[in-house]
Amino acid sequence: MSLQLQRPVIGISVGDLNGIGTELIIKTFSDHRILELCTPLIFGSNKLINFYRKAVPEINFAYQSIKDLSRITHKQINIYNCWEEEIAILPGQLTEIGGSYAVKSLVAAVEALKDRKIQGLVTAPIHKKNTQSPSFNFTGHTPYLKHAFGSNDVLMLMVSENFRVGLVTEHVPVREIAQHITREAILSKLNILKDSLIRDFGIDKPKIAVLGLNPHAGDEGLIGREDEDIIKPAIKDAKHNMLVFGPFSADAFFARGQQTKFDAVLAMYHDQGLIPFKSLAVGEGVNYTAGLPVVRTSPDHGTAFDIAGKNRADASSFLTAIYSCIDIIRSRREYEDNRSNPLKRMGSAVLGNVVDEKIEGNRG
Repeated sequence: MSLQLQRPVIGISVGDLNGIGTELIIKTFSDHRILELCTPLIFGSNKLINFYRKAVPEINFAYQSIKDLSRITHKQINIYNCWEEEIAILPGQLTEIGGSYAVKSLVAAVEALKDRKIQGLVTAPIHKKNTQSPSFNFTGHTPYLKHAFGSNDVLMLMVSENFRVGLVTEHVPVREIAQHITREAILSKLNILKDSLIRDFGIDKPKIAVLGLNPHAGDEGLIGREDEDIIKPAIKDAKHNMLVFGPFSADAFFARGQQTKFDAVLAMYHDQGLIPFKSLAVGEGVNYTAGLPVVRTSPDHGTAFDIAGKNRADASSFLTAIYSCIDIIRSRREYEDNRSNPLKRMGSAVLGNVVDEKIEGNRG
């Protein structure tokens, strides 16, 4: 395997211009040891980087500016200028410009991903209110990426060192959740989750838990019929090709630490999965979009307008998103190599150990 393949080019979208995204990028890549693991390609502008670089004067952030993706320099930070014009950068404020230029960055990064100019994408946070427009009618990164890559379905998967949580529904009003909980939707998410655990995380026979929708998983139909009529039959169908169990009452499941007994948990809705995940995850959490033909991760937080531009942003989750992106790219390569040639398994394992040692060294 060539040195360039070992060190993937990771594209970075800058997120909302007035949020903490650019500060996170500067802080993350100021430690140049990470350049031993990947080549960063930031989709933004020199002016944006230089604006936020003043907010973190103690950091020495050097980069190469490019306008042509064929000019990427490895072992160096690269900034691809998506725009040249002067724009208003107002840290902490929700503005139309902050959202529209976040979309410019994201669209340019996705085009590079489609063209295989980059091997993975890490997205800084956007705000749903100022990114929506007739040309970008999406509630977030996940539905946009599903559309951009023509995927039938994708899965929002929260990943940490000790457990993983996927969601059947994402950004849906609570009063509408039940209508989106269908047998077909659960089976689709379970299949994506199983395939991702095998291909992206190297787990040969993953064990998956499914949460119920209603309190006490419906108490056998006394508290809503969805668990009996929809979720249980979906789990029964899924058992034909995977190790899946449930439905579990969500409160008791996490209170008893049962998430530690499974490789992943499938929650029915956003807060059911994300509240325990953000409360119990060891280390920093990462949002991973499973089911895409490409690798995309992001930190598990938002734009944090209240601290934007104040040199107070913690880059831990963003850094973990970078590491996770690299790990998943490597895992996919090993999976494909082993499928095409089982004799490569030993060589892949050796390479994996080398990368793991570098990652652990950098984290320390």
